[in-house]
Amino acid sequence: MTANGVILEVQNVSQEYGYGERRFTAIQDVSLTIREGEYVTLLGPSGCGKSTLLRIITGLNRPTEGKVLYRGQLLQGVNPHATIVFQTFALFPWLTVQQNVEMALEARGVLPSARTVRALKLIDLVGLDGFETAYPRELSGGMRQKVGFARALAVEPELLCLDEPFSALDVLSAESLRGELLELWTSNSMPTRAILMVTHNIEEAVFMSGRIVIMEKGPGRVVADLTVDLPHPRQRKSHAFLSLVDRVYAILAGQTQPEKIELGSVPGQPGQPRPRALPAIFIGELAGLMEHLDEAPDNWADIYRLRELLHVDSDHLLALTDAAEMLGFATIQAGDITLTPLGETFAEASILARKEIFAARLRRLPMFKWLLDMLRAAEGNRLKWNVVHTALQMSFPPDEAEKQLNTVVSWGRYAELLGYDDDDEVIYAETEPVVHQATASG
Repeated sequence: MTANGVILEVQNVSQEYGYGERRFTAIQDVSLTIREGEYVTLLGPSGCGKSTLLRIITGLNRPTEGKVLYRGQLLQGVNPHATIVFQTFALFPWLTVQQNVEMALEARGVLPSARTVRALKLIDLVGLDGFETAYPRELSGGMRQKVGFARALAVEPELLCLDEPFSALDVLSAESLRGELLELWTSNSMPTRAILMVTHNIEEAVFMSGRIVIMEKGPGRVVADLTVDLPHPRQRKSHAFLSLVDRVYAILAGQTQPEKIELGSVPGQPGQPRPRALPAIFIGELAGLMEHLDEAPDNWADIYRLRELLHVDSDHLLALTDAAEMLGFATIQAGDITLTPLGETFAEASILARKEIFAARLRRLPMFKWLLDMLRAAEGNRLKWNVVHTALQMSFPPDEAEKQLNTVVSWGRYAELLGYDDDDEVIYAETEPVVHQATASG
């Protein structure tokens, strides 16, 4: 055993993709230590590099910089002591439950007789006894994910890695499976010595973990490492639980910065910081948040309490608060969100006045300034979608560039600043700003 029971050490790891001016940093200078008996969760918004880090830890990706030590030895190639359970079930549809579990053992060279004994034991352990001969199509989502857990545990991993394992399940199935996993872990019924889970669900992290390592994006890096000193089973309504949830929300939400920082930089400028990504939210959702705050005492709310009130998950809620902050509709501090006078005006405005307020704010965002300038310089104020997408790839990876362009066009159409011709796949600038009788300054 290594000193202090250390299983894994991540030392100053960074991961870059692309080349030349299109080189992107997914995670930057991340360090992490995991010891025996720990249930550690990597928590952060979508796109912060959590899954990338998980793949590096299991040896599926090789870091651009830094190193990973397992039991004090430099990790080279796939980590034979770790397995991953993915958010998608990843089962072979033509194999039965038992055959899917045995597949992992066959890959390790385990003899058929031993494979059968171990597979049946694990199927019973995860509560699927009686379904050995069933095919994946005959199982519910929760049952299929249980097969994934059984298959991962079949090789008796020291480190069990979970990549958003409950996110593809319905609410009730996810809650049931969380409880069953915790029962196996806390009762020492599984061979695993440590668990590393990736999630963007704050309540899930606090409910499951002994430690929460919080990451932020742009690029992905660790901003906090919190100990969860709460006994199992945990009570979600207890003061201690809710206080920790509130603290995590405060860390992830951050606090409002000066406008120059909030707005970000212009895309496609070499040597400049990466532009601030636009949150992928719909304006109707943002308006709903503003209306809720407008009706709240002092136009204020504790962010973590909004999740249940608005019926959204924590990742999407933080995207909404991020958008409100970026547009100047709200300020955030210590986990609280407060409506600004402009946000109050937006919440109480008519449909047409809201469009004008929103359009005025969009014109201040560097991303929109950049796109509108490109369109006005183009023939007929029109550009092909793929031309703009390619230009955005100077600042974002291709998949993120597509998400950003979808958001830009959606916001721009609402504000009547942009149009999109789906037949020709062309983005165009509205030739004249729309001015309605009801006006409001931004």
